[in-house]
Amino acid sequence: MGRGRSFTSEERDTWAPVAAMLELMPRQLDAQLLADEGLTHFDYFALSVLALEPAHRMRMTELASHTNATLPRLSHVITRLEKRGYVRRERAADDARATDVVITAEGRRKVVGATPGHVENVRAMILDALTPEQRAQLREITAAVLARLDPEGRMAITRRG
Repeated sequence: MGRGRSFTSEERDTWAPVAAMLELMPRQLDAQLLADEGLTHFDYFALSVLALEPAHRMRMTELASHTNATLPRLSHVITRLEKRGYVRRERAADDARATDVVITAEGRRKVVGATPGHVENVRAMILDALTPEQRAQLREITAAVLARLDPEGRMAITRRG
C-alpha cells in the first residue's frame, strides 16, 4: 500500500464515531461485568458460548472460533476460569490430540447470574438507543463489515451470515 489519500469529510464523520465506540464499548462491558461478577467480557463471552452448547462442551479450537480468540489467548483465559472452578479441560473422546473445554455447574451458575446485568448493560448502552429499524440496519451493516474482516469465515458468527 502506498501513501493514500486522506479521509474525506464524510468518511471522517462516519469513521470517527465508530472508532470512539470501539474504544468505549469494551471498557463499559468489562466495567459492569467486573463490578457485578468479577468477570471480564471475554470471560463472560466464553462461558456463555459453552453454556449455550447442548453438551456444555466445545473443542478448544471451535471455542476460539466462536470468541475470535487466538489459541494462546483462549488457553490463558481458560486456565484462569479453571482456577475459579468455572470450566475444566478434557481430552476429546474422538481425538486424543484435541482438548475439549467443559463448563462446570459452578460456571453455569456464574454465567446465569451474570446474564441479567450484562443484558441490561447492553440494552442501556446500545439496543435502547436504537429504533427497531436502526437495529435491523445495524445487523446489515455489521454483516457487511464482518464479511470484509473475516472473508474466510473463521468466526462462527460470520459463517452463520
